[in-house]
Amino acid sequence: MTDIAPAALLRAMFDAAIASAQPALRIPAFLHDFLPEPPAGRLVVIGAGKASAEMAKAVEAHWPGELSGLVVTRYGYGAPCTRIEIVEAAHPVPDAAGLAAAQRLLALVQGLTEDDLVLCLISGGGSALLPLPLAGLTLEDKQQLSRALLRSGASITEMNCVRRHLSAIKGGRLAAACHPARVVNLLISDVPGDNPIDIASGPTIGDPTTCADALDIIRRYGLALPPAVLDLLQSGRGESVKPDDPRLAGVSTHIIAAPQQALEAAARVAAAHGVPAHILGDAIEGEAREVGRVMAGIARQVAAHGQPFAPPCVLLSGGETTVTVRGQGRGGRNVEFLLALAVALQGHPRIHALAGDTDGVDGLEEIAGACLAPDSLARAYAQGIRAADALADNDGHGFFGALGDAVITGPTRTNVNDFRAILVL
Repeated sequence: MTDIAPAALLRAMFDAAIASAQPALRIPAFLHDFLPEPPAGRLVVIGAGKASAEMAKAVEAHWPGELSGLVVTRYGYGAPCTRIEIVEAAHPVPDAAGLAAAQRLLALVQGLTEDDLVLCLISGGGSALLPLPLAGLTLEDKQQLSRALLRSGASITEMNCVRRHLSAIKGGRLAAACHPARVVNLLISDVPGDNPIDIASGPTIGDPTTCADALDIIRRYGLALPPAVLDLLQSGRGESVKPDDPRLAGVSTHIIAAPQQALEAAARVAAAHGVPAHILGDAIEGEAREVGRVMAGIARQVAAHGQPFAPPCVLLSGGETTVTVRGQGRGGRNVEFLLALAVALQGHPRIHALAGDTDGVDGLEEIAGACLAPDSLARAYAQGIRAADALADNDGHGFFGALGDAVITGPTRTNVNDFRAILVL
């Protein structure tokens, strides 16, 4: 048995995962390794994402030389900086503040020289925070696209493929605008597989996908989009900057924090409390409810047969699941996962769980996720709430909020994707 209450252990593991990806911890070593001395010209700092302001703050704290710049982050995720301007905008559906910030970022890198260096700080959330559309599209078109994608069940890779081909700044276009300056990308990964092109839709990364790929995704999910969007893709005018483009020759990319590191940090906390932890994968995708059912089967096998691991143990996983929205509830992929897990486990007396997004926001709610206990279904039933009904209505936040089991972190100012921990005693 563990020396700590199950809910407390799960929360300590989640907190450790978040702490391991803090920019203040990750930035200094990378600055030392990749920017050992000032450039001959200017150092310009740009960036976007939920962690970008905190990344900028860490750069300022550890770079003694001259610099200037602009980064855009989510409302409430700002950080105090003196030399780098911080702009806040909307996420996950973009707004006019994000549009204006994207325009300013592009203007900021105009006219740079070979002596200049651009330090680009990118993290998850940057896609919505840089909603600059290609000519012929409007912000309203991008907002309609975002809402359709978020409800469709498309993976993050698929969503970002579409976004890149409708953007004037993503898909390598921002890096091309920096040419001939050198560009150093420091990325915090929130995507399965840590592919840089999928982190904030790759504004400074060459894109191997095409307009045809984007059209295939739109057709696959039956997305109803404005005619201007379809026309732009069908004409090929939305083609992105490719990896072999000579303007990208001076770009180097480094991932400074990733989901695997966060899971390893959580595993160390479990081990310190006498519970072995097993990482099942850092890039698990699929419908959240289906992943929940599969994880429930694995947890039951552990509890009943000690396979593939003997209890007590913790099963850890990360990645980014999806939710095809059919109900009217207050959803979120992590609480959707937990609801499906709860329904499948039916109050198993030895299994507890926590699932949350390391950025502190699950879906559209300022709630990171929730905890599941063996008595969760019984406590809900006593209030007249059935987990299966909540799952059918995509109402995970409503379900766990009624139980008082929501996990609320506030702005974490980092983002290494979803965190799932199942404790089998």
